Amino acid sequence: MATNGPLGRKLRMGIVGGGQGSFIGRVHVTAAVLDNRAALVAGALSSDPARAKASAADYDIDPGRAYGSFQEMFDTERKLPADRRIDFVSIATPNHMHFPVAKAALEAGFHVVCDKPLTLTLREAGELAALAARSPVVFAVTHNYTGYPLVRQARQMILAGELGEIQAIRAEYIQGWLRTRLESEGQKQAAWRTDPAKSGAAGCFGDIGTHAYNLGRYMTGLLPDAISANLRTFEPGRSLDDYGHAVIRYENGALGTVTASQISHGRENDLRIQVDGTLGSLEWHQESPNQMVVRHNGKPHMIYTRDPNAPFMNDAGKAACRLPSGHPEAFFEAFANVYRAAFDDMATVATGGSVDKRDTVYPNIHDGVEGMYFIEQAVASSANDGAWLPLRHALARR
Repeated sequence: MATNGPLGRKLRMGIVGGGQGSFIGRVHVTAAVLDNRAALVAGALSSDPARAKASAADYDIDPGRAYGSFQEMFDTERKLPADRRIDFVSIATPNHMHFPVAKAALEAGFHVVCDKPLTLTLREAGELAALAARSPVVFAVTHNYTGYPLVRQARQMILAGELGEIQAIRAEYIQGWLRTRLESEGQKQAAWRTDPAKSGAAGCFGDIGTHAYNLGRYMTGLLPDAISANLRTFEPGRSLDDYGHAVIRYENGALGTVTASQISHGRENDLRIQVDGTLGSLEWHQESPNQMVVRHNGKPHMIYTRDPNAPFMNDAGKAACRLPSGHPEAFFEAFANVYRAAFDDMATVATGGSVDKRDTVYPNIHDGVEGMYFIEQAVASSANDGAWLPLRHALARR
């Protein structure tokens, strides 16, 4: 891997969010710099200006580029010489801040890497998509589980027809950390995720159900047609769902299920997916990400391992690997693969080229809009006793 990538220099990164008490901010920064293609140079690390500046030392950000607000950062950075200003911004805030930060970044001409879900509402997502369509900037959404080597392997296998026609997708993401009302105890991560003003229309389904849905879409490319959902809030006094189940009809006639829970005892980050085709099936678990099971009736089950030198690995799977076989690659590396693919497009734009904003290896703004549509239609269906509602969005990518 060439140092600094095809641009010949490191991309300069700014971050919004990620201050003291944050989890995902540190993940964004670690992933972005993993391949030596980016350097964090600026940040607006908190909505509280004093805390934002105090957090800068945690990231080795120069005090002069530790900003008290995201707008101050964008206004100041875009006035800097081209060889000093940031190239892109990573958004690692609670959901309600994604839209104003991303909108301001697009208007300032900076590339964007945004946490999911894309926005608080579908209307906001549509406005961002319209802005991005009129701009040359790259816009990536960190559905990070798409970055695992064996997820990329599975995607290429399925799209090449190795499993035949896809007829069923079963995806689930099961956690247990919100079994009790941590939000009432001042736990920061629980507090904003269970607050409709900061999380949006859904709780568990917006937080992790979107990952399970996106994984099925990414792996198979199947276009959704309709959804029937039932969401529940089992913990008394909680404002948003903490458990949910949805059935999805796909345009080719396939059926899918998405189950999400944050109240299942002892479960951590148990994201798993099974895909059934007419010629075979496969199964992958996020907590054991370096193995994937492929099955055919009447034949021994095959266990694919993450081995970049093995003949059974396809180009997509190999390209997502960094280490020799037997050395586990996991969460940070998968997250970094989303960044790395987005960096390739940023470098193309920086050197005067154009990129296909719809058909990308990394999840893009179209996936973000589709994720918001999934959330809003799931909530609406559940409110109407599981009624079937449309799920194909005009911006959905194949």
